[in-house]
Amino acid sequence: MKKIFATLFGLCLAVSLLSGCSKGEGEGGSATIEGKIMLVLHDDDNFNLTTDTVVAAKVDVFITYGDDVIYGDDMETGSDGSYRFKYLKRGTYTIMAYSILPSGEKIAVTETVTVKTGETVTAPTIYIHQGKAYGTSMVRGQVWASYIHNGTDRGSGWAYEHRVYIRRANEQYFFADTRVGENGYFYFQELLPGDYVVYTITENTNEVPSIVSQSVTVLEDGQVYEVPELFTVVINV
Repeated sequence: MKKIFATLFGLCLAVSLLSGCSKGEGEGGSATIEGKIMLVLHDDDNFNLTTDTVVAAKVDVFITYGDDVIYGDDMETGSDGSYRFKYLKRGTYTIMAYSILPSGEKIAVTETVTVKTGETVTAPTIYIHQGKAYGTSMVRGQVWASYIHNGTDRGSGWAYEHRVYIRRANEQYFFADTRVGENGYFYFQELLPGDYVVYTITENTNEVPSIVSQSVTVLEDGQVYEVPELFTVVINV
């Protein structure tokens, strides 16, 4: 029995040596994977959905060994967004960091890297995203006003400070409102894909207000959608 065991052990040892003494991906080797994490910030007050990219300092980055379904190790990036996983065996690894939606939901961003024994490989830079506007879109439009006083035309121009509302197409009441700013523009931010109705109030010479509305469909996140037509209203002053 001992002889059979010794023979089997010898065969296993020979196979191990021929395969480079590797038992699969993981720690215990001489390879290194290094790289950098960058953070894309999505501010909700720039009205064009432009972003700002900075180094992702002190964020968690994870490494998964081979086909494992859970990560094998993690670390925190340095002040310059860099990380380094050392003492790896040869094989294929997955590097991962998380983008974070305004709701708090995390979205994994990954890069796959293959290393050989003793090799140091720089992984492609991983870009993660955060901010109140991340994963959302914006609707904007303009309002032009004709001003009336006691039935007399008092001129026209951009309807500064005029109030505009937005509601979901399948709901009766508005969930947000805003006021018109410079050049008649208004903006509704942090919108998820869906159908919306944007509306405002116009008056006539008898000072009876009525609703003027337009429909807008937000198809995907990260876009600015225009109200189809210029709102034209009458305002009694």
